[in-house]
Amino acid sequence: MKSLLAEKVQYQLPIDDNLVPLNQLVGETIQFSFKGKIFCIKCNAPIKKTFAQGYCFPCFRDAPETSECIFRPELCRAHEGESRDMEWSKTHCLTKQHVYMSFTGNFKIGVTRSTQVPIRWIDQGATAAVLLCETPNRYLAGVIEVYLKEFYSDRTNWRKMLSGNFEQPNFSDIYSEVLERLNKRFSDYTIKQDWTNIAYPILSYPEKIKSISFDKQNIFKDKLIGIKGQYLLFENNHVLNIRKHTGYKVELQA
Repeated sequence: MKSLLAEKVQYQLPIDDNLVPLNQLVGETIQFSFKGKIFCIKCNAPIKKTFAQGYCFPCFRDAPETSECIFRPELCRAHEGESRDMEWSKTHCLTKQHVYMSFTGNFKIGVTRSTQVPIRWIDQGATAAVLLCETPNRYLAGVIEVYLKEFYSDRTNWRKMLSGNFEQPNFSDIYSEVLERLNKRFSDYTIKQDWTNIAYPILSYPEKIKSISFDKQNIFKDKLIGIKGQYLLFENNHVLNIRKHTGYKVELQA
């Protein structure tokens, strides 16, 4: 899904060549129909299953978008001239990178390109986030992230995030704590910013989360009650991970 930060996050769902506004469908009954076709988002080859959320296996194996450093930034070697595609790395790995902290029901840390702020936070379903460090390349950001993982998680508990069942923490205290730790070793890269608050179009949260998949259910119909991160939330406690189905050919009826 494509998203835009506003008073509440605005979502659009790419279907074929169209971008369908989703916020206006919250509160309405909608139906998805999977047409039984999946295409690689890199080479557009027809495939039976996806790898890394949308790729065929050859692209998963060879494309720069699925390089190991995408998942583990500290393994990036583009600054040493090593990459699956150096031209791609010049715009994705050898540009300004940020280490951040977000709150998705728990505090987590992560790395993203400057151009992906705040999209990265929205994709995770964060209700608040803040930049911690700015580095000139992905490798340095990864080194800082590895250090912070000694104290904080780098993963989102997606079920907790979708439940909305968590207390708001003291953001000021955690921010002071993490900056103190960073300044001991990485003061040259730390930056100070205010937390960004993020609100989502949600009427209510599911009481008991039931994940659905087009791999098991070709047609799905229910009342849409919210959107958070990359998930659609439905009235009967069902949730649909849109990103997991990237490359799937579907039809939407409202």
